[in-house]
Amino acid sequence: MLKSTVSAPTKREFFLIALLLLALLSLSRASIGVRESRASRLVPEYVVQKYNSFLDSPSQDNEIPSTESELWRTRVTWPSLEVPSTTVVSHVPGWTIFDNLFLLNGTVFVVTDDPESVPDPKTITSKGINILNGPEAVASRLPTDREFRIITTYEAQELFGTSADLIDGTTWVVNDPPKFITHYYHWAAELFFGFWRTYSSLDLSISADGSSFLPAVRRIWFVHSEADRWRDYALMNQWVLRSVFPSLTAEYAADWQDRAEMGRPMILDRVVFSDRSAAMHGETQRESGRTAAEAFALPGSVHWWATIRGAVTKFSRLDEGFDEGSKPVITYVSRQEWGRRQLILEDHEKLVQELYKLRDQHGVEVNVVSMDKLSHAEQFRLAGRTTIMMGVHGNGLTSLVWMKPSPKATVIEFFYPKGFARDYEYTTRLLGMVHYGVWNDECVPAVLRRYVYSFFMMSLEPARSGLDRTFTSPKVPKVAYPDGFQGNSIPLNGEVVAKLCRERLQLPASDEH
Repeated sequence: MLKSTVSAPTKREFFLIALLLLALLSLSRASIGVRESRASRLVPEYVVQKYNSFLDSPSQDNEIPSTESELWRTRVTWPSLEVPSTTVVSHVPGWTIFDNLFLLNGTVFVVTDDPESVPDPKTITSKGINILNGPEAVASRLPTDREFRIITTYEAQELFGTSADLIDGTTWVVNDPPKFITHYYHWAAELFFGFWRTYSSLDLSISADGSSFLPAVRRIWFVHSEADRWRDYALMNQWVLRSVFPSLTAEYAADWQDRAEMGRPMILDRVVFSDRSAAMHGETQRESGRTAAEAFALPGSVHWWATIRGAVTKFSRLDEGFDEGSKPVITYVSRQEWGRRQLILEDHEKLVQELYKLRDQHGVEVNVVSMDKLSHAEQFRLAGRTTIMMGVHGNGLTSLVWMKPSPKATVIEFFYPKGFARDYEYTTRLLGMVHYGVWNDECVPAVLRRYVYSFFMMSLEPARSGLDRTFTSPKVPKVAYPDGFQGNSIPLNGEVVAKLCRERLQLPASDEH
């Protein structure tokens, strides 16, 4: 019987084992951490002392230092009379991007030796007080030296000395009063809309999937709102903000005051500064009534909103099992349980009946929903799948901003006859979708005709009963709020709406009448 024997390791095997141990030891000491935060490209390199020597080390580009080795960038210093200048990167009324913006004692400072290069302060900022109508109210909101100052580098040296505390990264400063912030539409489709349209103007390469090289915003400062005065009653605002910028921190009026009382100058790397009152000095806002409209004068990608839409809908798990090539989805946002701006009950029931006919005859998906009955995630997922969204003018239609633009994407809005508001019409068009408003007034003689306008042509068709009118851009009525606009007796011809759905979805006409 043979016994098994174990021979001693050879020199070659000893050598290989030693190499393996050294490799394992090297890997164990390596750490995969956060890449070193380089000194801001927005502040001249010479002002970030000590940090430069770290950046200039030969191996810097090849190393991935751990968070323990990251140098804190809390202070910016400069030689005498060489205060960093402020740059106005981008500007339209109400929406401004600054680099190297200074703050001291609650006042915003633009440092420049070329004051003529700075836009009119009233188109940048305001006192941030409640917005009322009338010349006196407009004048009362204009900024003073307490809110905003343009100073030379020499004056800055006198005020700030040779250093300032650094607020690095991108900061969104919201200088609006809380009244409009706490409304979901004004938050998502005006404030957030305008902010992102402004910031995204720095990346013209945003693709259809929303990819962008823009760094995420690090913080938002609500200058005039407390911590409980920026959320809407439906709690949608925070869902939008947190899903897009999960690492973002927020500061409020009390925090702004804290920083002011410290009496220390601060320099902000990059600031997106938004101000509703300032936007109201722009011609586009006066024509449209939408403060975000001013931002669309800036350059931008056709896919500018895809970044935000994608972040919100994916956060709501829409990307799990969603097939964009599936059947069309019609979503009727009902207000019948809301108590204000409701359809006549019979007309509501007729509309639902006509929509279900489309479902049964053409296989489209039809959802009749009260948005407040759905969870936040359910609302975003449903809107993200919707091809045609419809409903009476109201906050529920804000969900249109999460629809994916396509040749068939449509919003159909029901108004009390002769009434019209541009909120959702304007927002729909800015997203590249088609909006139709619908009137139905049985008191008007049947000899009148129904006008159907499209982006490319106009056709006339006889009305079946009364005045059944649909309208779309560019032929929309003037803004009007007649008696009955806010009431619960809004008439609607469901057959007209169903026919419009068939046209938009390119479905064959129904033989039933």
